[in-house]
Amino acid sequence: MTSPSSAPGDRARAVITGLGSCLPPLVVTNTQVIARGSLDTTDAWITGRTGIHRRRLAGPAISTGDLATAAARAAIDSVGPAVPRPDLLLLATTTPDRPCPATAPEVAHRLGLGTVPAFDLAAVCSGFLYGLVTASALLRSGTCRAPLVVAAEKYSTIVDPFDRDTAPLFGDAAAAVALRLGDADEPGAVLETDWGSDGGGSDLITVAAGGSRLPATGIDTGIGAPGHGDRCFRMRGRQVYAHAVRRMTASSEAVLATTGWRPEEVRAFIGHQANQRILDAVADRLGVPPRHRLGNIRDVGNTAGASVPLALADAAARHACAPGARTLLTAFGGGLTWASATLLWPDAPVRTAAPEPRPPLHDRQEVSPP
Repeated sequence: MTSPSSAPGDRARAVITGLGSCLPPLVVTNTQVIARGSLDTTDAWITGRTGIHRRRLAGPAISTGDLATAAARAAIDSVGPAVPRPDLLLLATTTPDRPCPATAPEVAHRLGLGTVPAFDLAAVCSGFLYGLVTASALLRSGTCRAPLVVAAEKYSTIVDPFDRDTAPLFGDAAAAVALRLGDADEPGAVLETDWGSDGGGSDLITVAAGGSRLPATGIDTGIGAPGHGDRCFRMRGRQVYAHAVRRMTASSEAVLATTGWRPEEVRAFIGHQANQRILDAVADRLGVPPRHRLGNIRDVGNTAGASVPLALADAAARHACAPGARTLLTAFGGGLTWASATLLWPDAPVRTAAPEPRPPLHDRQEVSPP
């Protein structure tokens, strides 16, 4: 479903003013992934099927919130003191620090943002684009002036190291974009968006345990042994592949039509980095040539909701496109969910940061429940 167009003459748009990213320091090669899970596969098979050569993994001392805080701070620092401090923080994640409460408020606190509204958004691999749509709408409505959209994932906590279908795919990472209101002609302007969902496919990408339908309490779900249960990420690969290609292609076509662009006019295409075969299949169907396809899946793997902003930050840091170039973003994730956006390539600074371990909490006071 394409989001409503602006009123005639309304040129206000959300504009990307800064980008930040965070990758944990541990680099894990395909060979190491195979050895860790005793997987019946090879480096050549993984590379040929996915395009992934290595990924980054966060150790037990680093949480999703640590990754998110570092990426968010990098995005804030990139724009400098002249830009208003963020007055809204939206965190897209499938792997929050805890089921309750949300991770976003603590990230905002650690950033020194005071009592700004902050919340988590769960749309799996479509999370960043769902967040971008939401923040853009709130910005254009006047609800906020400087929203910060963060996507952070630590899939190493939910991926089964013994599952050949998923263990080689995922990495941990975070990325963030700072936004402000601007003009539709500016570099970084988010022009049109499209999003949708299909709950009829909710069983294709799942973590079965941990919610109200199947609480984790009392279930043998310890990571570290084959068949360790329902707390791990599971995916029906062939069906997901077909849905991902079809949904991202259709959503991209819809948002391009709303924007008034032809596919051959796109100069930067960034799709959710599930695997290189999906990315190429979508780009081929759209007619986007290889030279305009941007990504870093080779070195970071599938970073779920963080993959689109991570690829955007990486390409922007390399000056891969001229400011104002016509750009298409698209993603597909569990739910099923999907989303796409057109924007003008940002003329925005990029900063990278190391994870920020959570400081210890001292003298916590017990508060009686309301």
